[in-house]
Amino acid sequence: MSPAEDQRRLTAALGRVASGLFILSARRGDLETGMLTSWVQQCSFEPPQVSVAVKRGRWLADWLTDGAGFALNVLDDTQTDMIVHFGRGFNQGEPAFRGVPIDRSAEGNPILTEALAFLDCRVAGHCQAGDHDLFIARVVGGRLLGEGHPMVHVRKSGSHY
Repeated sequence: MSPAEDQRRLTAALGRVASGLFILSARRGDLETGMLTSWVQQCSFEPPQVSVAVKRGRWLADWLTDGAGFALNVLDDTQTDMIVHFGRGFNQGEPAFRGVPIDRSAEGNPILTEALAFLDCRVAGHCQAGDHDLFIARVVGGRLLGEGHPMVHVRKSGSHY
């Protein structure tokens, strides 16, 4: 088998690692934004913590300093409109929530009122992880907002989104 065929098989297998689809929403001063993210995982029971991978170079990563707050909005498996809306990305200062109903968490983070659930988080640390930065965040609040099933994402290739 050729090295190219080995690589193709590896990326096909890696792409089958399932993940959820989430909207990370954050506020910094008078600015707020949201981004589609899929590499999220609970990583601790006590204290409750999650890990979130953000592609290096995304401007939102600059907001995720130690102690900074953000919310993870868990998408329902029917919310493809949210994938379209947030998947395109937003420039800094561009309104991300125009036409999207939001509320505020106890921490002041934007919450998608139509999401399945949300988690209010505070960054506890981060490190480089290849071409992404891995943020560890303590979950300080959250709740279910509806009934349904979380959206699951399976990629065809482990070498790109």
